[in-house]
Amino acid sequence: MDFLKDKLSIVENGPFHENDSSVELPEGSGLGQASEDNLDELHLEASFFNETITVDGKEVIQNASNTFVLVNKFIGLPSNYSPDDLVTPDVPFSFENKNLEKSKLRSEAADALERMFAEAEHSGIDLYAISGYRSYERQNQLYNAEIQKVGEEQAAEVVATPGNSEHQTGLAMDISSLSAGLKLNEEFGETTEGKWLVENSYKYGFILRYPEGKEQITGYMYEPWHFRYVGEAIATIIYERDWTLEEYFENVTKTKDSV
Repeated sequence: MDFLKDKLSIVENGPFHENDSSVELPEGSGLGQASEDNLDELHLEASFFNETITVDGKEVIQNASNTFVLVNKFIGLPSNYSPDDLVTPDVPFSFENKNLEKSKLRSEAADALERMFAEAEHSGIDLYAISGYRSYERQNQLYNAEIQKVGEEQAAEVVATPGNSEHQTGLAMDISSLSAGLKLNEEFGETTEGKWLVENSYKYGFILRYPEGKEQITGYMYEPWHFRYVGEAIATIIYERDWTLEEYFENVTKTKDSV
């Protein structure tokens, strides 16, 4: 994983380019979107990069509510972080109890998910939300359970350690279909629904977070069910260039925040 660590050092320590024009963000938006007019310039204001401190040898993100937050095996979220704008999107779920935490997403991501599911249905594609927000405590339970089954080394390949799961951001949703038996497996990527998501999710601000062939960059196995919200502008860049979120941050220029 030295390759990924090198990439992350670029993300965290990328230089400011004072003479470069910065990305314009919607006035008053706490979440922020990259400007559609600047897609080819690949500029992003500094406040939308991770701000981290080292705690017990681990890099912990301090601006966790940032929509573009990069969470992976080497950079994690505070154990007490929980988004304050979690809502339940009005989409089909694989379970009935909508009060479960896994039915939640941050409000902006939930709105986008609703639009994406509606367009999928209009196109004859039936999608089901499986798992969204997951607290640090719940991730800890899942991780420990996986260790009991397969051991710590193998568990780390398939289940994020507590604090290092994108689900804790409230910006990720696992999605499946009846044709896949509502399961989260690689076969979903071969279904009509899985292929539709790959080709269309970026239009609604989502990216396939762990694509096939990028395991050495993301640090995780191929997950055709895991979609992460980053906003339409950045999702379009990532889709058109066949990048991961790590590769986006490797290539984007960090600029000063606008006043």
